Amino acid sequence: MLCSTLNFNSHVVTSRITFFRLLSTSKILKSDNAVNERDYIFFKPEVQTLLKKLTGLDINKVFRRRALGETPQPPEYKFMTTAQIQKEMEKTLKKAEKKLQMPPVVPISEDKPKVITKDPALAGYDPDDAKYIFTDINFPANDRARLIVVREPDGTLREANKDERHRMNQLYFPVKGRSLYHPRMFQPENLKPVLERRDYEFILDRACIQFEPDSIEYHNTVSVTYDHIDETRSYEVLRSTRHFGPFVLHLVKKREIDNLLEENFRSDRLEDAASLIQLYHIVHPDCKSASTKYTPGREIEFIQAYIDNDSNKKSFLQAALDSVEDIQKVDSG
Repeated sequence: MLCSTLNFNSHVVTSRITFFRLLSTSKILKSDNAVNERDYIFFKPEVQTLLKKLTGLDINKVFRRRALGETPQPPEYKFMTTAQIQKEMEKTLKKAEKKLQMPPVVPISEDKPKVITKDPALAGYDPDDAKYIFTDINFPANDRARLIVVREPDGTLREANKDERHRMNQLYFPVKGRSLYHPRMFQPENLKPVLERRDYEFILDRACIQFEPDSIEYHNTVSVTYDHIDETRSYEVLRSTRHFGPFVLHLVKKREIDNLLEENFRSDRLEDAASLIQLYHIVHPDCKSASTKYTPGREIEFIQAYIDNDSNKKSFLQAALDSVEDIQKVDSG
């Protein structure tokens, strides 16, 4: 196996050497924790269907120009038949669905590197007391499964921690847009002004590139961003983007969907409100309104059951729903 060694302390020594595989990759990545179904509820087909429905698909928004520092391609004009236009529309919808692929929602994984062996005889092997890291640089290995181990100055050989793994993968197999060290913008004092400018999509896109979805840095960043969106009621900023689904699931897990429901009422999105409550029932099957069956066309009754039994802001939501009913009566009368 081809590897590279890196001295962390003061200088870099790179060489191609043979390294004995002490532990298999599968053993290194094996988790000791039992899988909690609720932690991975994002991947359930019925949850995916509801999240995609709530996200929506606004072609103009999906393909809008964004300030990404890239030179936009000039428009191309063609004369086309009706059949050709239909085919291009189908291609465009597929591209849009691909752009709306949601970042996965997974729990934070532990960062407890296992000790492989302790060799006291190797203590003090480096005059600078430097750590050495051994990285499998074979191309077939992926970033999460790649064998990366660290030799400590006291002779201990252990698995690399998350930060060391991130830096080694980025050093030898750089990902476009990802930094070797985490950008300062993610520090709380620097993130606050970006949130106040409501550059939510920029923050979330950058977090997806920089962090792994099971890292604590990623979870902290997206949670703060999601909470700020809910506080400012800036839901429309994320609609028809790949981040709206994970944002909605965040609110549902926290049992804080009332603000979004009220916005659904104001914007005449009763079907979305019903879908949101359906999602709430899936995530929280123990809630009081979970036994209420949804019937298309009878959204008001379905929503009313949630308000009566599970809402945190009953009077607030009830007033909003009453307004919707009043408008419907006027329109029908």
